[in-house]
Amino acid sequence: MVRMSSGKPPASPFTRLDFQLVLLRRMADHNPDLVENARHELGVSIADMREANKRWQAMVRSPRSRSAASRYRSILGEPESVLTRRIGDLECEARLWPLPLWPDLRFEVLLAPNGAVWNEWLIRTPGTEGPSLRTLDDLTPWSCTVDEAARAFAPARPLQGTAPTRWGLAFSAPDGRGVRWECVAEFTWGLLQRVAVNDRSADGD
Repeated sequence: MVRMSSGKPPASPFTRLDFQLVLLRRMADHNPDLVENARHELGVSIADMREANKRWQAMVRSPRSRSAASRYRSILGEPESVLTRRIGDLECEARLWPLPLWPDLRFEVLLAPNGAVWNEWLIRTPGTEGPSLRTLDDLTPWSCTVDEAARAFAPARPLQGTAPTRWGLAFSAPDGRGVRWECVAEFTWGLLQRVAVNDRSADGD
């Protein structure tokens, strides 16, 4: 039996570039200017970004979709490094990949002992120095990761994100005069997007 062609060209592979566009699409809600600059740096159009996000959503939601861990390996290739992280009594595997758009960061996929993906976000490249975070002025968009902000302004309280791939932190931080303020920081894919400051300072002023 001769099979007739559907007439549709085969779908091109989903690449590392496409994945970076997926990350940017989520970040555009908070920082459209930064995303626009990154898009030009990558040499892609708004339509390209929308199409990458559409294909990503189709992959994630497909009932025949491969596991999340396999999906990342298929798109990003072999991890640059594989580390062991201890969370409570469990030893987890952390797989790290570089992304050209953020050369000082790595995309980390954290696997539970049964192979399920527990977390997926951007972290600082292990062994490299992160930003100096001392005051509110240092908390600019894309300047730091969740872990870096939590360490710099401890104790920080994690908050449920407003959507998948989003995280929040509540903490107090000083301004340039040394007055501390109650803050809520929002992160997308682990990268800082914005900080909201309460009207009243943590010092009661």
